Amino acid sequence: MVLERPGEALQARTMADPEPAPGQLRLRVSACAVCRTDLHLRDAEIEATKLPVVLGHQIVGTTDDGRRVGVPWLGWTDGECRYCRQGRENLCISARFTGRDIDGGYAETTVADERFCLELPGELSDVQAAPLLCGGLIGYRALRLAGDAARLGLYGFGSAAHQICQVAVHQGREVYAVTRPGDERTQRFASGLGATWTGGSDESPPEQLDGALIFASVGELVPAALHALAPGGTVVCAGIHMSDIPSFPYEDLWHERTIRSVANLTREDGHEFLALAREVPVHTTVTTYALADAERALADLRDGRFSGAAVLIP
Repeated sequence: MVLERPGEALQARTMADPEPAPGQLRLRVSACAVCRTDLHLRDAEIEATKLPVVLGHQIVGTTDDGRRVGVPWLGWTDGECRYCRQGRENLCISARFTGRDIDGGYAETTVADERFCLELPGELSDVQAAPLLCGGLIGYRALRLAGDAARLGLYGFGSAAHQICQVAVHQGREVYAVTRPGDERTQRFASGLGATWTGGSDESPPEQLDGALIFASVGELVPAALHALAPGGTVVCAGIHMSDIPSFPYEDLWHERTIRSVANLTREDGHEFLALAREVPVHTTVTTYALADAERALADLRDGRFSGAAVLIP
């Protein structure tokens, strides 16, 4: 399923199977989770650097020699820039990303750099494993940046938040889940995963938060989350795209409150989170779609029609 022009529906195309270059693996795709970043690319909110492009960066596939691996968003780095040398490959100035700069997993077959493929827990099915590869990884990086926050707000309760809620509860934190106003279905979903409190973004959590992770791409949530923070707390913006953030009074930032963003991931994030996901264990709630229904899956994500994550099955 190919994005030919941003803002237009994905198109089914028959293409030659890709041939792996040296250092690459050819993968028979068994599952590819749908990410809001895919939706941002499709809706022209993020620039598609390669057109046409096959979207999808949460890929579970089988190699020609029978190994099962996962392919995340970070698809290649130069290994030489100052960020790579400092162990911050997520900020590599020449990085290439799966499903944006490199054809991704909305396909039956793809190729990927072997160095950036991740070993997957054997006990997880393909559709269960796929959402871990971005929603889980980015959520985990955001959680780490929030420090040891005992009271944690999750703003936007989709693929990433429903995974990180399970991790946070496992770690003994209190989770406060913030959804769209009136979204009782998602609030019940969050409560079932151990959230201490659930409510709409038009409500204030009943306790001050030590940290807040914002997964929704709504800039207005940043001042709201900041206002809900206890002194010394951190707001982490976990998306690659967000609408403009409105102004807010300095008083809400004072007392050493912090706002920061998450950019991409590192391979080390992948190894750490997949080990943690096995320990918790993280159970992903999944709605499956046929590959040919990728456009419908993106529309359902845009409109919040499912809980958890969507996964394409070729």
